[in-house]
Amino acid sequence: MDHWEQARRLKVLMGFVPAADGSPEKIFYRTGWGLVFYALWRPGFCASLARNPDDGPENNKDGNKTMKLLPTLFAAALLQLAAFAPAEAGSNLDDIKSAGVLKIGTEGTYAPFTYHDANGTLVGFDVEIGQAVAERLGVKAEFLEGKWDGLIAGLDANRYDTVINQVGITEERKKKYDFSEPYIASKAVLIVKADNEEIKDFPDLKGKKSAQSLTSNFGKLAQASGAELVGTDGFDQSIQLVLTGRADATINDSLSFLDFKKQKPDAPVKVAAEQADADYSGIIIRKGEPELLEAINKALNEIKADGTYEKISQKYFGADVSK
Repeated sequence: MDHWEQARRLKVLMGFVPAADGSPEKIFYRTGWGLVFYALWRPGFCASLARNPDDGPENNKDGNKTMKLLPTLFAAALLQLAAFAPAEAGSNLDDIKSAGVLKIGTEGTYAPFTYHDANGTLVGFDVEIGQAVAERLGVKAEFLEGKWDGLIAGLDANRYDTVINQVGITEERKKKYDFSEPYIASKAVLIVKADNEEIKDFPDLKGKKSAQSLTSNFGKLAQASGAELVGTDGFDQSIQLVLTGRADATINDSLSFLDFKKQKPDAPVKVAAEQADADYSGIIIRKGEPELLEAINKALNEIKADGTYEKISQKYFGADVSK
């Protein structure tokens, strides 16, 4: 390959000339830095780039101008190649172990799964599950709190390694993310004020106000039932809107409601209806991290086998909630 062809290919890599499918340029887009490094050491290459490869070696009217642009051109080439370079070798599990920390996204407003106690400490079933999983990985758990509506998106932004926050396993989510084996089962319940006799089942929500986290499975169920959604940050706020009459109902987690009634047995709310089938939640991670997924599943199996899971489950629910 002569210098003129080399120069042409570099211009293709920089995006100045389109590359044909199956061409060497396309391969360079995907496979790395070969041409740039070649350009840096090959004698005469830079001079050939300064000429116009389409006009041939005899035409060099703009050579001096182009030479002045070489630093910019090489910077552009590096950026272009970086955008198409393959993913880093290794797995996120290696990075987690090197850092000694498993970063976990969670709400912090969803009792009894992830919430703050009277001292302001983050506690809950999911918090302790996350800590136990991290311990089995040989690292510490670091929790990063955020609102539910943007929680899963934080995975895409690499804010954390996983989300442990009662994330329901759905086919839609499985298209974009990977889930651990299910670690908890629960049912959706329709919660209303104790004196509400109008709403007795999910279809009765039509035209009523339902307090929901807008992107949650419960929010979608309320919307499918014809409810007008009132957006909230989580279970606690949803219940408060029902209690104050600013919402007619909320569809939420059966386990959250049981915990709420255990803490506030005199609260004037009740379950009007319960979903027939249980929903399952898992620990969610980005796709393409099989080593991390395997390690998390192994950790979950270990805490179930050694009694850690049952201890946490009994503490918050008085029963095994994995089934």
